[in-house]
Amino acid sequence: MRVLLISANAEAIQMPPLPLGAACVAAALDRAGYEARLLNLMFSGGPESALRESLEDYRPDVIGLSVRNIDDQNMQAPRFLLPPVKETVAFCRRYSTAPVIAGGAGFSIFPEAVREYLGVDRGIAGEGEERFPALLAGRPPAPARLDDFPLPEPDRWIPGGPGRTELRVPVQTRRGCPLDCSYCSTSAIEGRPVRRRSVEAVIRWLSHLAEAGVRRLYFVDNTFNLPPSYARALCRKMIDAGLDMDWWAIVYPKWIDPELVELMAAAGCTSVSLGFESGSEPVLHELNKRFRPGEVRETARWFREAGVERRAFLLLGGPGETRDTVEESLAFADSVYPDALKVSVGLRIYPETPLARTAAAQGLIGADEDLLHPRFYLAPALAGWLPERVADYRAKRPWTVS
Repeated sequence: MRVLLISANAEAIQMPPLPLGAACVAAALDRAGYEARLLNLMFSGGPESALRESLEDYRPDVIGLSVRNIDDQNMQAPRFLLPPVKETVAFCRRYSTAPVIAGGAGFSIFPEAVREYLGVDRGIAGEGEERFPALLAGRPPAPARLDDFPLPEPDRWIPGGPGRTELRVPVQTRRGCPLDCSYCSTSAIEGRPVRRRSVEAVIRWLSHLAEAGVRRLYFVDNTFNLPPSYARALCRKMIDAGLDMDWWAIVYPKWIDPELVELMAAAGCTSVSLGFESGSEPVLHELNKRFRPGEVRETARWFREAGVERRAFLLLGGPGETRDTVEESLAFADSVYPDALKVSVGLRIYPETPLARTAAAQGLIGADEDLLHPRFYLAPALAGWLPERVADYRAKRPWTVS
């Protein structure tokens, strides 16, 4: 059976992503005895001609569609990213009779709504490496360790040539997050328990990437430093392997210490994302953050002293936010001396989150809204003031990014 996997919408918040998820699914399909081909429309030049050529030449029996992003999470000028994906589905219908099966992170958050909007035949919420082969085989999916899932060969999903050394390649070593931030959709995508690939399996794969010419990585693990013991072991093995790779990571500003920071820097970490979201204790409590501003400041200082770039993030306007807490957060962001700072006004509301329940209780959204089209929470008292205040703040600080 021939399966064509399409990475359908490659627009991202910070950078165009390489299709790691779709490539992992393709590798799992191959292992299960299917013949899988991956088409990444981001690098196809003319998407329609590349898609038509794949459909007519490959003649797939099944089409898989990876839906990564639903929108750009920008309250001021939101972009809904699914219309081009819907056009891709229509294009597939025009040139193939194969059933279309959607999956991916975005689909997992809104499975019923995305399936209905796109008009696909079936959908897979959760891990496609196990669920896609199970669906094709007509059997129920079975729980699996991450090490049971194969990792894709570089040539399958990473463009070759001289530019390969400049690409920032995504790497995932862990899935799941138990932290339950009030606005976050991660548990809908990956679940709550933290599951890990063995450090040995990760190092083998990173060495394989290095041999293929990859030099720059981005660990897309939600929290690189959780659990700390795993992060330390991984860094030590990267140092021992002499990989000499430049990499970024996302860290949670708690459960971290100077030893781990030094290990990360020695292993090649050059930049970290610090998503502390607020500098106000009451707002952090409303967001269900486990850290406090003092821990953020300490973490930022340790990375600064280690020579690691710090990219910071503020989410302003959520439940409990006031003008005073906004000013407190903006002053706090200045105090940690970030190399870059992204300030967002309003919080994207995702289904089945505490934020969605709060918004519904306050009458800001309907209790039955599917929330597929972007809806945002902004404290009503701040609606006329906060966007202008943030614009003024940004104008005076060249290191802020939109």
